[in-house]
Amino acid sequence: MMDIFSLSAVDILNWSVHIGLTHFLLLAALLFSIGLYGLLTRRGIIPTLMCVELMLNAANINLVAFNHYRPVTDFSGQLMAVFSIAVAASEVAIGIALAFRIYRERGSVNIDELNHMKG
Repeated sequence: MMDIFSLSAVDILNWSVHIGLTHFLLLAALLFSIGLYGLLTRRGIIPTLMCVELMLNAANINLVAFNHYRPVTDFSGQLMAVFSIAVAASEVAIGIALAFRIYRERGSVNIDELNHMKG
């Protein structure tokens, strides 16, 4: 019988499950699906923005995972993910500013009530 305290770090690492590209792709697909479901069912601006962020994070996971598990010499996947994070941050800032402005003018941020634009 093997005692858990007598194992070395190498033995513990060999026991661990190898997390491969498929695991990351499944996680990204799950996150993207949750974001898409929320985008189609939510009626507020803030939850909709959160769902878009989930979808962008799923794309970032794919970019970094493919860059890590495919034989490439550059860091193009990581660089595109950093650029995507910067775009997502600016998108949230503009989206929240628009949500505040819409709430001040109409008293609601329900997406169904935003059916016309004022000139």
